[in-house]
Amino acid sequence: MDTFIVSARKYRPSTFQSVVGQEALTTTLKNAIAGNKLAHAYLFSGPRGVGKTTCARIFAKTINCLNPADNYEACNQCESCVAFNEQRSYNIHELDAASNNGVDDIRALIDQVRIPPQIGKYKVYIIDEVHMLSQSAFNSFLKTLEEPPPHAIFILATTEKQKIIPTILSRCQVYDFNRITIADIVAHLQFVADKEGVKSEVEALNIIAQKADGGMRDALSIFDQTVSYTGGNITYQAVIENLNLLDYEYYFKLSDAILEANVVDCLLILNDILNRGFDGQYFISGISSHFRDLLVCKDAATAQLFQVGASIRERYIEMAKRCSNQFLYQAIEITNECDLNYRQSKNRRLLIELTLIRLCQLTPQDAPLTPKPEKKRAIEPIVPKERATETAQATANDIQDRVKSDEVKPASTPMAKPAETTTSPRKKKEPLSEMGVSIAAITDKKKEEPSSPELELQQHDGNNLFTENELIHAWREYADSLEEERLLKNTMTLYLPKMLGKTLFEVEVNTELNKQYLIDHSAALLSFLREKLRNGDITMTIRIAETNAIKKPLTSREIFDEMAQQNPSLQKLSDEFGLELS
Repeated sequence: MDTFIVSARKYRPSTFQSVVGQEALTTTLKNAIAGNKLAHAYLFSGPRGVGKTTCARIFAKTINCLNPADNYEACNQCESCVAFNEQRSYNIHELDAASNNGVDDIRALIDQVRIPPQIGKYKVYIIDEVHMLSQSAFNSFLKTLEEPPPHAIFILATTEKQKIIPTILSRCQVYDFNRITIADIVAHLQFVADKEGVKSEVEALNIIAQKADGGMRDALSIFDQTVSYTGGNITYQAVIENLNLLDYEYYFKLSDAILEANVVDCLLILNDILNRGFDGQYFISGISSHFRDLLVCKDAATAQLFQVGASIRERYIEMAKRCSNQFLYQAIEITNECDLNYRQSKNRRLLIELTLIRLCQLTPQDAPLTPKPEKKRAIEPIVPKERATETAQATANDIQDRVKSDEVKPASTPMAKPAETTTSPRKKKEPLSEMGVSIAAITDKKKEEPSSPELELQQHDGNNLFTENELIHAWREYADSLEEERLLKNTMTLYLPKMLGKTLFEVEVNTELNKQYLIDHSAALLSFLREKLRNGDITMTIRIAETNAIKKPLTSREIFDEMAQQNPSLQKLSDEFGLELS
């Protein structure tokens, strides 16, 4: 029985020309060899399985080749190349930094650097996963890496360049390897399949390439796994089953149901997908990518960005013709929102179902499958005309309630003709310029608005007379109800109101800070007093005592002293914990 060798090793490139997807880097290395401009240290960085170590080995073999070809490739026939191919070359040393990451390992490497090569010109040291070296190992390696012997060349390979210290990076020529494109992976897989005598479908190889995420080694590993599963006949359906992927057919069925606004079919398709063991976030991520691919296929120029088989691309182009750009924009936004909220949701299935319902609402049920460009449907649900009228009336009444602080329900009877404007005694006796805070001033500026008989009756009944003691009692009751607004509570406890007229009272405070507290909360305070005392014309004015008026801004110490004077427990707390003002 022959020993099986995985495709990733069996078809590993041995020349620069056979390296897939890194033409720019291989050309640069070949030109450096041709011009005899070799650096003493290189750093190859990039994702896994894109050819970093492979290129390092090819580069090491080529610079030691005794008879290089005209295109500066290794001849694979000289003594140096044969020794390298048989893995017995003493000119090339590989070190796995993941398991040899200490200072002693680097010191042993430095001792070997001093020995010149036996065959060829250079001794090449390839350090794989160099980011795994410890800090002390990096530091001990710095001097040798900066000034190595003329015959020594270092090639560092890593998948996480950001973990390497800057002093190492500055001593190396950095080569960034890219992810291999899907087209290049598919072409190489087809080459391997032909060599191995395996039948394959282009759509199946495309799925493998997408799953590999730009890594050729991963793609070849999946290829071997699929060959074992199918027995040498790789089909699209076999790859879907073997890799447990969601078939494109589900997304096309779901798109048909959404365009037809068929919520029932959408929920049934979702249930089938979840019963097959697929995670909800995997599904919502897939449907987001599906709508993105439809948007890409709307234009022939961008359709080339969608790297799939020809048959699947044609299906996407046909489906994209049935969707408007506005629909796809909104669908992508809705699914992306669901994807972001999925992890925080407690009922994740319900979140996905609500997302599908919102997608179905993007298309009206009686509309044709091909949306008209001039028709744009909003995401918000349609509100009936009667309900909109009631909402507008309720909003207007609510505004009027806040202005006059009368709790009046929206009138259900038809609007009466405009009532005559009446002038309250307060308007004649108390000019607005003397008031610190006057809610009635806002009412005076409003235009005449129609009111119902019920509203007018309540306005006339809300003029109950009250005494100063009743006002102070209501004032203190509101202050006692405050729990979070401690500063306002202390201000109201310290400064009590004084009656100036039947509905006008004044509050005299000592500082601008206390005045600002009352101004900021005047709306809620007046609303409470008007309801408690049953008088809708109550007005408050705030004045700073002339003897205690503070013209300059208060410092932090002055503010704290005033607060401590109003609340002695604050000073006690500061003394106990040794707190100081910054």
